[in-house]
Amino acid sequence: MNHIKHAIEHAKEPAIPVDRGENIAMMEPLLISEGAPSRGELIDLALDLAARSASFRSKLPTPIAAALSDLVRAMNCYYSNLIEGHNTHPVDIEKALKGNYSHDAKKRNLQLEAKAHIAVQKWIDSGGLGGPATSRAAICEIHRRFCSELPPELLIVEDPESHEKFRVEPGQLRKRDVKVGNLVPISPGAIPRFLDRFETAYGNLGKMETILSAAAAHDRLAWIHPFLDGNGRVCRLMSHATLLETLDTGALWSVSRGLARRVTDYKTLLANCDLPRRNALDGRGNLSEAELIAFTRFFLDVCIDQVKFMEELMNPKDLQARVMVWAKEQTVTKELAPNSDKILEALLYRGELLRGEVPSLLNTSERSAQRAVESLVKRGVIVSDSSRAPLRLAFPAALVARWMPELFPEK
Repeated sequence: MNHIKHAIEHAKEPAIPVDRGENIAMMEPLLISEGAPSRGELIDLALDLAARSASFRSKLPTPIAAALSDLVRAMNCYYSNLIEGHNTHPVDIEKALKGNYSHDAKKRNLQLEAKAHIAVQKWIDSGGLGGPATSRAAICEIHRRFCSELPPELLIVEDPESHEKFRVEPGQLRKRDVKVGNLVPISPGAIPRFLDRFETAYGNLGKMETILSAAAAHDRLAWIHPFLDGNGRVCRLMSHATLLETLDTGALWSVSRGLARRVTDYKTLLANCDLPRRNALDGRGNLSEAELIAFTRFFLDVCIDQVKFMEELMNPKDLQARVMVWAKEQTVTKELAPNSDKILEALLYRGELLRGEVPSLLNTSERSAQRAVESLVKRGVIVSDSSRAPLRLAFPAALVARWMPELFPEK
């Protein structure tokens, strides 16, 4: 680590970031034009997404929705990091949230990275942004919060040509040029005016236009590439925040899962959005509107697919059947106390349960009821805010393969 620190200390940051005078019109179109031939089809997809998302949330009892959103954060983090080539399984993420870290330094750093991602998303989910996620202030704050919690080793980037090493400054716009694949993003000095244009374009749209433009905002922020590193995660967290606010998703599904499962299409279509306008029929901006439309269609399809998947996964009858089979198996092996399955069944139906109701529910003594509760708490499948607070269901990552198959790969 000392040689890396030495190299960073000798890598000079430009006193004034280079500005090549790029015109903000370079990243047009920012929105799909009113006359675009596919606009009607995309509006239909956006309406379908809004209806499905609202329907799914309305079917879940509030306590179960809260438990699911906790699990979805870990899932979202897992898939977003997977897109970046970092594989930290949700079981290991859950361990990190409890302060249980790997002895392997690399695995521990990835656990800390995941923990940082979840902390930012939890802040977003609780309304921390307080305004449009597409504002320059929000974008920088998302980056600052994420990077501030990373271990030093993950805040170092290396120039692929000069091999100089630079430190990523949390929340700070990059001060030097970078290359991303075949794309050389705008000069660092131009970033502020491009972000100002970005904020103006996406910050004051109506609900339908915001849903329709979520994919375009995702791409154009990646195109600007405002930070030295962490841009992909910021783009996905910004998209999550935009959909959370506009669709009132309750954080119950994740676009990152869909993007990761189709990562080749995701990266290809995202790169294609950088292509120049082809001809007079390809919009009126500098970049191809046809490619922006293709990415928007893909993005909305992915979102709809993820809502469908989560709705099927959380179907009450099927979910209850899976949980009950597991609970009865655990009772036979004495991992759970007798009649514990009745507590889970009640929680699945009602969402929460007062502790004083358990003895009558099980038709047993308070002592036996307490043993049943304690066995479930020990397995991490029920939680409570205090010794007197109602019992609520939890979805531990270790049991997802049994309770919620295919949500993420089994460890």
